[in-house]
Amino acid sequence: MASEPCDVCERSVRIAGGIGDLWNFAFESTQGLTLELSDGSEFFLCFDCMEELPGDHEPTAEDVAELKERTEPVEEDGNSFWHWR
Repeated sequence: MASEPCDVCERSVRIAGGIGDLWNFAFESTQGLTLELSDGSEFFLCFDCMEELPGDHEPTAEDVAELKERTEPVEEDGNSFWHWR
């Protein structure tokens, strides 16, 4: 299993596939994607943070920065969840 931190909430996000999943037969789904935005910027975001991006226009790096400002980082204890301010 591979993982990468979300660029907004900093949560470790599962990336499905790869040789690790072949050997342990993990069939869990991916929890995030790398987005290339209309301004040419690129971010890896979990699906929950993606849903918080604006829907009324094409998101930009500025929108991601604003989302990060109002998002509390996640504590990785397995029970925590992040909260938007």
